[in-house]
Amino acid sequence: MKDGLIIPSNYDPILSVRQTEEAIKKIKDYFENELAKALNLSRVSAPLFVRPETGMNDNLNGVERPVSFDVKGIGGKTVEVVHSLAKWKRMALGKYDFKVGEGLYTDMNAIRRDEDLDNLHSVYVDQWDWERVINKEERNVDTLKDIVRKIYGVLRKTEKFVCSTYPEIPEILPEDIFFITTQELEDLYPSLSPKERENMIAKDKKAVFVMQIGGVLKSGIKHDGRAPDYDDWELNGDIILWYPILNRAFEISSMGIRVDEASLEKQLKEAGCEDRKQLKFHKDLLEKRLPYTIGGGIGQSRICMFFLKKAHIGEVQASIWPDEMIEACEKANIKLL
Repeated sequence: MKDGLIIPSNYDPILSVRQTEEAIKKIKDYFENELAKALNLSRVSAPLFVRPETGMNDNLNGVERPVSFDVKGIGGKTVEVVHSLAKWKRMALGKYDFKVGEGLYTDMNAIRRDEDLDNLHSVYVDQWDWERVINKEERNVDTLKDIVRKIYGVLRKTEKFVCSTYPEIPEILPEDIFFITTQELEDLYPSLSPKERENMIAKDKKAVFVMQIGGVLKSGIKHDGRAPDYDDWELNGDIILWYPILNRAFEISSMGIRVDEASLEKQLKEAGCEDRKQLKFHKDLLEKRLPYTIGGGIGQSRICMFFLKKAHIGEVQASIWPDEMIEACEKANIKLL
């Protein structure tokens, strides 16, 4: 590995660039149709940018800088390119009068300028953002696990579709997904870093849902960062698969049951972000004007990369890479788009 880039030995892509482009379309069409059926979702249009004063943008780990620009038509005021649609979707479910058990999904395109670029991370982020209305009584681990299993079932169906379309591509997903909390993971591998723990459990179980991300563990560290104002840190997690091409854990989705008024208050205080309570989204949530929901994002390029057994996400999306990475990929037969 050099500068974050993993070069598999003797890498030989299974599909040509032309075949890859055709396969990307087939995978995306198949997966989103199956996801919509499994979770009872309707497709909607979504914004590429939002006004910062609404509090609608996803703050991710709180340090990433959004891409922003001024707009002549609104008096030169500034707007931000979305990091994700985590908050917008919840607002849209209420505004569009979705009922309990119904949900929406959309294409989310983002620019994350501070991303460290490697085999899995790009400045350009494309994912299916989805959100579904639930009752307050459904805000529990059983609901979370049920939805995770449904999504994993769609991943398994998609893999079978891909492998039947391209028989030279092997099936590698296990029958079931394994559940573990971040604290259980720390207890299991106390001497390892969070990412090393994910690698170990993913290699062992092949498909894992790592739960409860955002809060501080017994060791005094966080497993990973999460914004305090969309996921409930006790009821969220990541779907992580083992990827033998790169010999590492491969995150495919981040999701969770969203904060209610009590968990929002608690998490804003813990994160030192209580000033956000003055923003419109947060006021609406605290005053119970928004539905209770579960939702997440599923990486479009990520699943195409995984199912087509590519070594680099740049083989399934057009983006920007350092010159050294482009040269190293060319030498290794990694054909970036």
